Amino acid sequence: MLRLQKLTKTYKTGDQALKAIDLEVPKGQVLALIGPSGAGKSTMIRCVNRLVEPTSGGVLLDDVDVTKLGSGALRKARREMGMIFQEYALVERLTVMENVLSGRLGYVGFWRSFLRRYPQSDVDEAFRLLDRVGLLHMADKRADELSGGQRQRVGICRALIQNPKLLLVDEPTASLDPKTSRQIMRLITELCQERGLAAIINIHDVALAQMFVPRVVGLRFGEIVYDGLPTGLTPEKLTEIYGEEDWEATIEKVDEDEDVEAAE
Repeated sequence: MLRLQKLTKTYKTGDQALKAIDLEVPKGQVLALIGPSGAGKSTMIRCVNRLVEPTSGGVLLDDVDVTKLGSGALRKARREMGMIFQEYALVERLTVMENVLSGRLGYVGFWRSFLRRYPQSDVDEAFRLLDRVGLLHMADKRADELSGGQRQRVGICRALIQNPKLLLVDEPTASLDPKTSRQIMRLITELCQERGLAAIINIHDVALAQMFVPRVVGLRFGEIVYDGLPTGLTPEKLTEIYGEEDWEATIEKVDEDEDVEAAE
């Protein structure tokens, strides 16, 4: 289980990105984090694994407070938190397989990774993951030869090969077309279900969140203003999260997309 206790982040400018956030994410639960730009979504995800240092508060993963760990213990804790990035963060000149295996860096160490001396069990798991996401035939291709959707699948494999307890997913569909976006969201949620993984998915597309994720948390100005089922995102609640807009049209689009999803 992940627990955030009064998690706060204030930047040197005085801007308060997070304001005493309290949140629990049980084992196996997938949660979508929505809200306008500047609401604190990416900051919250990065505070969990301390890519951004919280100003105060606690981040407890199975009762271990990540905010209190020294550098060595933090490296070990990060093994249990797989990260999937918006811009993929692949090494372009490396192959698909090498990029996936880089997710084992926290286990095998720098030099074994640098010399490509991974245990056979890691290599076998990388092949299994690539097969699961439909990229087994591209294992030897360079990352810069892949499409956006294929790169995101490699990023998913790299995170999963860590064997994490928690996935932190930052805007996984922001650079993708609508069909590929649905495929990636479906893949992430299916893999979490198969592996009993908890996940926090920062996503800007409300319709995708409603289609695929059982729990939605809405942030506005660094505070939680909604935490509940996707069906609870009424026009009034979306206005509270984002401001005035024709939210009836968005809800109609969700219904239409769900019909398409069912047909697929």
